[in-house]
Amino acid sequence: MTVRLRPATLGDLPLICRLRVQRTAWLTARGSDQWTVAGRGRPIEIFAGAVGRSLDRGETWIAEVDGEPAGTITVDHRADPGLWSAWELAESVIVHFMIVDLRFAGLRVGHRMLAHAARLADQKHRDWVRLDAWTANRQLHDYYRRAGFTLARIADPLATGPSCALFERRVDSWCGPPVHRAVHRRSAPVLPLVNHFPG
Repeated sequence: MTVRLRPATLGDLPLICRLRVQRTAWLTARGSDQWTVAGRGRPIEIFAGAVGRSLDRGETWIAEVDGEPAGTITVDHRADPGLWSAWELAESVIVHFMIVDLRFAGLRVGHRMLAHAARLADQKHRDWVRLDAWTANRQLHDYYRRAGFTLARIADPLATGPSCALFERRVDSWCGPPVHRAVHRRSAPVLPLVNHFPG
C-alpha cells in the first residue's frame, strides 16, 4: 500500500465535502454531535467556504492510497479565537479538517497526514503541530493520543466553538532533532525531509 499526499485543488472541493458528510453521518450513528448543526458545527455550506479559502491559499492536501483519494487535511497557522495564544500560534502549524474516507479506516492514513503536517512545520521552522478536537468526542481524543499527541488543555470558557480540546505534538518527535536547521546555518545543502518521517 502506497500513501502519498498531493496539494488539493478547487476541483477537490466536492470530494472534501463528501468526506465531511460521510464522516458526520458515521459520527451521528454512534451518538456524537460532532460537525452537526445541533452540536454547533458549521453547516456544510460554511464548511465548504472555509475549505475553499484554504484551497486558494494552498493549505489543503489530499491523501491518496494507491492513487485513490483516501483523506484530506488542511495545515495553516490560524486558529479560532480563544484557543491558542499568539506565541503558541507563532511556533506551530495548526491542523484543520482532517478526514479519512471510511473505506480506508484503519490503514493509518490519518497518521500519514499528521506526519505530513509535521514536515510542513519543519520546513517553516516551527516546532509544534497543534490542533483542536471536538470537546465531547473522547474517542477522537484517544485517537490523537495514539498518534503521539498530548492534551495541552481544554480551552478557556471564553472560546465559543465546539472544538476546545487542544492537542499538540513536537515536530522533533517525528523526525528527531532538527538537524537540517543546523546544516542550514552552516550554509550546507538542506537534506530532503521525506526520509526523516516514518510512516
